[in-house]
Amino acid sequence: SLNALANSVREAGDEGLTPGHGGGRVSALMELKNGLHLGYCTNIHRGETWEETWQGLKEHTLRVKERVCPAGQRYGIGLRLSAQAAQELKEAEAMTAFRRWLDANDCYVFTINGFPYGAFHGTRVKEQVFKPDWTQRERLDYTCLLFDLLAEMLPEGQSGSVSTLPGSHKSFNIGAEEVGVIFSHLNECVSHIARLGDKTGHDLHLGLEPEPLGLFETSSETLKFFGLYLDRHPDNREFFRHVGLNYDTCHLAIEFEEAAAALDRITQAGIRLSKLHFSSALRLRPTARNLKRLAGYDEPVYFHQVVAREGEDEPLRRFRDLPEALEFAQRSPEAVGEEWRVHFHIPLHAEPGGDFQSTSDHLLGEMDWLAKNPQSCQHIEMETYTWEVLPEDMRSGSVVDQLVKEYEWTLGQMRERGLAE
Repeated sequence: SLNALANSVREAGDEGLTPGHGGGRVSALMELKNGLHLGYCTNIHRGETWEETWQGLKEHTLRVKERVCPAGQRYGIGLRLSAQAAQELKEAEAMTAFRRWLDANDCYVFTINGFPYGAFHGTRVKEQVFKPDWTQRERLDYTCLLFDLLAEMLPEGQSGSVSTLPGSHKSFNIGAEEVGVIFSHLNECVSHIARLGDKTGHDLHLGLEPEPLGLFETSSETLKFFGLYLDRHPDNREFFRHVGLNYDTCHLAIEFEEAAAALDRITQAGIRLSKLHFSSALRLRPTARNLKRLAGYDEPVYFHQVVAREGEDEPLRRFRDLPEALEFAQRSPEAVGEEWRVHFHIPLHAEPGGDFQSTSDHLLGEMDWLAKNPQSCQHIEMETYTWEVLPEDMRSGSVVDQLVKEYEWTLGQMRERGLAE
């Protein structure tokens, strides 16, 4: 079924089904090529109300822009809006003021991170980041509102994306009935996006984001999810125009996937790449010394799923969170495997040092693939939201300093691959 979908996408041509077809009349940051747009996700900053979110843009984002964006070019923002902030921004007065601020500061919003619905800093997030999931009406209403707001902010001719969770979490007891509800809510979202796109002329698309222990987390599970949708809705081609994937390099690296193979598998099946998240995870050999150091990365705010591998052809062992993995290692040290990968976002430009490494090889592999497939995706977002919980030796000065270094590293790597001037 997915092969048939891929063929229909290729045959559609100018009908708008080809992934990444949306244009953009905004001059891209740092003279990026192929219509690419790059920003960092503002979920790194605290802000649950709109006023707090806007204050973070003023205090941090503008300072980053001053240091990385050449004069005369507009600066792309990857915005994070909580449900509360989104409700407050939808007021006409608030939106008008924000649009004026964007214009006055030569900024534009091209993507919104709609994964975290509620509080995302300073409190226990963990499994709450998956709630409400796509079985619940609140998730649908929130996502539709984000598209409403995005359509008002987008420059003329610019495509816009919203990223979201992969349907649900494996621990939420999702069966066939719940999957049907997820598909129904996604269909309602697609109808909303399509009407909004027709009204505004914008190419709008939703990116479902595979994550370890999400309802789908690997490239093969992604194909199964989209294939199941196609089996149940064989004639709804509009779905695949407006719903695709937010490919997070941290998440797929944790699953021990190879970037080019995973991206080929996804795109050749006709699944749109809505957005690419540039991010890195932690990798290590689970020696006693390394596990002792790893305990310092255990903190109470975020999920830090662990995927362990015994050998090349051995099945992976998954742990819901870092404490469970560390407890298992104490209980069964003979079964810890040869390598652990940990869902802990670390700065793109930095290696953790010692016997710890990053998964930047997966990110660089994705860049290599993008250089060979330059029209496959236009939206790129750097996402290292863990600033507040990073070990001190992993921080690079202030949060602004860290973001500037991530831009410098990313743009340098993109220039080497012909993705930027």
